[in-house]
Amino acid sequence: MVPDEELNRMRWAARRGMLELDLVLEPFVQACYRDLDETDRARFQSLMLCEDQDLFAWFLRREQPADEELAVIVRKILDFAHTAPGNR
Repeated sequence: MVPDEELNRMRWAARRGMLELDLVLEPFVQACYRDLDETDRARFQSLMLCEDQDLFAWFLRREQPADEELAVIVRKILDFAHTAPGNR
C-alpha cells in the first residue's frame, strides 16, 4: 500500500506549472499511482526529477527518453492519457 505522504508528494511533484504537463500528469497520479507496483512508482519518482522541456517533448511524442526505465513509465502515462475516461 502506498503511504498517503508518498501519494501527496507525487501529487505535488506532478504539478509542473505547464498546463500541458499538468493535464497529463495530475490525472495519472490521481487515478493510477496507488496501483503502480514498487518499480513503476520508483520510475515515476525518477521521471518527476526530469526537466519540464524533456517531459513536454516525451508526452508530445516528439522524442523518447534515452533511459529505458523512464521510457516505460512515459508509455504507461501516455497509454492512460490516450484512453477515454469511461474506459479507464
